Amino acid sequence: MPSETKGVMFLVRALGSRNFRLFFFGQAVSLIGTWMQLIAMRWLVYRLTKSEVMLGVVGFVSDIPLFLLVPFAGVLADRLKRHRIMVVTQALSALQAALLAVLVLTDQVAVWHVLVLGGLLGVVGAFDITARQAFIVDIIEVREDLPNAIALNSFIFNGALLIGPAVAGVLIALVGEGPCFALNSLSYLAVLGALFLMEIPQKKFSSSPLNVKAAIMEGAAYTLASVPIRSILVLVAVVSFIASSYTLLMPVFAEDILHGGPRVYGYLMSATGVGALVGAIFLASRSRLKGLAEMIAVAGVLYGAGLFALSLSRILTIALIIALVLGFSLMMQMASSNTIVQSMVDDQKRGRVLSLFVMARRGVESLGSLVFGAVAHAVGTPGTLMIGGTVCLLAVAAFAAKLPSLRQASRSIDEG
Repeated sequence: MPSETKGVMFLVRALGSRNFRLFFFGQAVSLIGTWMQLIAMRWLVYRLTKSEVMLGVVGFVSDIPLFLLVPFAGVLADRLKRHRIMVVTQALSALQAALLAVLVLTDQVAVWHVLVLGGLLGVVGAFDITARQAFIVDIIEVREDLPNAIALNSFIFNGALLIGPAVAGVLIALVGEGPCFALNSLSYLAVLGALFLMEIPQKKFSSSPLNVKAAIMEGAAYTLASVPIRSILVLVAVVSFIASSYTLLMPVFAEDILHGGPRVYGYLMSATGVGALVGAIFLASRSRLKGLAEMIAVAGVLYGAGLFALSLSRILTIALIIALVLGFSLMMQMASSNTIVQSMVDDQKRGRVLSLFVMARRGVESLGSLVFGAVAHAVGTPGTLMIGGTVCLLAVAAFAAKLPSLRQASRSIDEG
């Protein structure tokens, strides 16, 4: 039975599950540090090199492990305890941030350090993100609260986006990037503490010999056989590829187009977080899948149009409003897509299917970072954003043709 809650409590009904509540508050602290580090890394690279291409290379090296390793990570998420995987990955992530902090604070950092440590974090992240996505269903007590749990997970991710970049922008301007990395390392203690306090129910895992190739192929075949899941993943991949241009080029946009500095960069990313936060609250208020497929299409149109508008913007106030719309539309699309996929997937294949979602959402960003870094070097930041917006609108037009099958699948789940 769905949770019997009303009013404001209906928006946070998944917090009625003790394990999810621990996860929620631990992640809320940790993700602020994660966003601080992300902003600091990009600003550090641009400060050291003044190169859009190097921004793209660092983004590629950091994200390409997600593209290459998440299928294997998905198999492990279906075969091993997801809780245990997350303890290991969170501890390793804390160590990576600490090493970056030491290098920056001792003034020994070079771009190759960022490349190597960013790549190592990408390897860890491939296993962490996949396990974390599949872990949500393990820590809610009422299965019908899964959509709300996904929305709340997006809420804390984007709430951190609201706070982290703004704090990072101020810290970078005042004392440099080093403290951002140090604070991020400490922030992992919150999520590690939450994981150790959880009481995870025992779950049976397959005792058959592990055949990684066969398991990956089984998950891929299952995904491709589902028209709704396949259609969603293709659109997620295209939009994520395009979205990499926005996140990658914001330091350049802030400094060269708006003639600001790290604070303006932080403001732009925080405005993105405000929009995403509004979208997460809206999704948390919903209890059914009906209408989510249409939201994915509408959000895609808003995102493409927003990128196009941002390419023409030269005024900070207007750019902040556009950033808010971009954050809202991207969050709506990705969280709605995640909710539909998680609601449809067979639990025995959850890790593998979600690994493909992570590959589509985050893995292709590595390719986007590399491509759009080179494109921006050739045609400039505004032109790159305009190209991205156009491609996004074309992808949504193709996705719209699959809406009937998505509506039917959502209706059957709601009625079931």
